[in-house]
Amino acid sequence: MASKALAVIAGVGPGTGASIARRFAQAYSVVLLARNPDNFNPVVQEINSSGGQAIGISTDVANADSVNTAFDEIVKKFPDTPLAATIFNPGGGFVRKPFLELTEDEFSLGFEAQAKGAFHIAKRSLPLFLEGKDKLSYPPTLIFTGATASLKGSANFAAFASGKFALRALAQSLAREFGPQGVHVSHAIIDGVIDIPRTKGWVFEHEDAKLSPDAIADSYWHLHTQPRTTFAFELDLRPYIEKW
Repeated sequence: MASKALAVIAGVGPGTGASIARRFAQAYSVVLLARNPDNFNPVVQEINSSGGQAIGISTDVANADSVNTAFDEIVKKFPDTPLAATIFNPGGGFVRKPFLELTEDEFSLGFEAQAKGAFHIAKRSLPLFLEGKDKLSYPPTLIFTGATASLKGSANFAAFASGKFALRALAQSLAREFGPQGVHVSHAIIDGVIDIPRTKGWVFEHEDAKLSPDAIADSYWHLHTQPRTTFAFELDLRPYIEKW
């Protein structure tokens, strides 16, 4: 049975995106966006088999036509269903390379996947938030996933940091414009290694040295349920042993 509201997770893989989808699927129907269907299909099947409702749509967030097609399909599949939350969580644009070896195309990757992708997702999400906000239990919420690179342009991270800096600037601007209209826009700095399948073999001195994707998802849900009297713009998450 469809819930009375909808959440969109843009950027779903076997780690953080999947955990966010599972958490929000406890309350809402969820739409999972990723370029490769193999990234969202297992999560969609898991949620549906456990009594939730989920669909996946192959989407390139850096491409306006792809995002528009995805949201047109969402509106068609879920008519008269208010959008409660959109989480922007793509992993694209990560390039670690000495600056003098960096190509123009590689430098552009960070901006395309992060800032431009966020622009496209926000363009389609915000009108839906404003349209349905009076039908929701919590303020409509737009969360952008940032990183250490959102605040610090480390050596060899010129491309990724430029994209993440731009993403944070966009989030700030949207929070200031749409917060007074009742839309909660937030930016989460994820500082550290996340415990996902790709990092399972990475061994640290402390066994709990990695960020739990389920704990990140719980933090995102907390942001979503904050009342209008207490909107947090920025959430800063890291393992207890992480140097910063």
